[in-house]
Amino acid sequence: MPIDLSRDAFDELAATAAVPHYDPAALKAGIVHFGVGNFHRAHQAVYLDDLFNLGLDHDWDLIGAGVRPGDDAMRLKLEAQNWLTTVVEQEADASTARVTAPMIGHLPVGDSAAIIAQLAEPAIRIVSLTITEGGYYIDPATQAFDPAHPEIAWDAQNIAAPRTVFGLILAGLRARRDAGIAPFTVMSCDNIPGNGHVTQNAVAGLAELVNPELARWVRSSVAFPNGMVDRITPATTDRERALLRETFGIDDRWPVFCETFKQWVLEDNFPLGRPALEKVGVQFVPDVAPFEHMKIRILNGGHATIAYPAALLDIQFVHEAMENALVRGFLETVEREEIIPIVPPVPDTDLDDYYALIDRRFSNPKIGDTISRLCLDGSNRQPKFILPSAADRIAQGKGVAGLALVSAFWARYCYGTSDSGRTIAPNDPNWTRLSETAKRAKDDPAAWLGMTDIFGRLALEPAYVAAFSHALRTIWATGTKATLEAYLAGRL
Repeated sequence: MPIDLSRDAFDELAATAAVPHYDPAALKAGIVHFGVGNFHRAHQAVYLDDLFNLGLDHDWDLIGAGVRPGDDAMRLKLEAQNWLTTVVEQEADASTARVTAPMIGHLPVGDSAAIIAQLAEPAIRIVSLTITEGGYYIDPATQAFDPAHPEIAWDAQNIAAPRTVFGLILAGLRARRDAGIAPFTVMSCDNIPGNGHVTQNAVAGLAELVNPELARWVRSSVAFPNGMVDRITPATTDRERALLRETFGIDDRWPVFCETFKQWVLEDNFPLGRPALEKVGVQFVPDVAPFEHMKIRILNGGHATIAYPAALLDIQFVHEAMENALVRGFLETVEREEIIPIVPPVPDTDLDDYYALIDRRFSNPKIGDTISRLCLDGSNRQPKFILPSAADRIAQGKGVAGLALVSAFWARYCYGTSDSGRTIAPNDPNWTRLSETAKRAKDDPAAWLGMTDIFGRLALEPAYVAAFSHALRTIWATGTKATLEAYLAGRL
């Protein structure tokens, strides 16, 4: 009979899983975190759990927060199991489970007054967030904060009762300033180039709409460290819940399955202090940019490279895509010929070794990461993970056949059917627009590049336009498999 996850069951749970060596009830909150989804609970929460297990920094506990309906669903499930999470780390030859407990509560979703009051507490010294790449109100073409977004405009007029993460953060900072309390550090844990700068621009950009003096204070007084985060963490389904019950005898409403690898590189910019995370493997460096550039271009760009051709070939899982010689060959060729050569040097890192590690991680058959997850939200991810590499190569007078083909496969995917005719379910916040444009682009590739809010100046570069147009026409004329064969043979 599976054991229900709870603090009272630690002795029983220890038979199959590692359990905390600390008393969760004795922890004190020092961090409010927005977005306690799978990645956060497999990453930041695990690092804190490791630190607490060393007997250190028990005043840096987490309180969850959120603004979306899904955040409330997560809150209810975690509350029912004492805010615990089972994290299952998987490799091809072994799986291990651990119960983590660095979270002691979750603020009521939709209760802005309660959230602002917690943010104003002096004990809260860090506010962190994982709200996905699409949650920062960024204009895709310019990669700048969009102050005209309706949700931001609403918050600007209602800053005492905001609805967005950035509105709540700003209201919390304003409350602290008015009370004479030093501002907390705001720490993004999302896969965005310069995520600290992006977060600062969002908070200060909203502040500009409220009060320019408040915006100046935010920019001069609040710390926004940049960071690079990495751990492959698929979505939780009934498959993972069943595997946990069958393999470890634990009943968890929302377990997290992930790889064993994890990485976190941070700028050490925390005026009110921070947990001693360097004791559990976090790298603190003067400049995160080389690390995040490497990760976003090679790993996230690699995910985007395999995602769409694999989906068009009806491949379900990432490791299955890596077992397909054409998809794997496409990834390696694009990486080694077009992406890696323009990634700047990274301290103490060999980029070829890094790619070899990525290849092994993508090939892990235990993870169960899905192709549909990688295909999600291409309208936000392509401008961050693929198009910058293409733009850099164009600026250097280099070819972009592979990178243009990646985006052409995305356009074909958004048509809404795979090569076999299988219907592809909507998989982007902008799906209606994308699918309508993809239908026009079947006969006129320029229609896809006409989305200049996504492609920016690339849509005006003759070399890119020619490469993309040829790639998309080839996909429609010959299919995904033949197109991959032609590319790998040097005939595209």
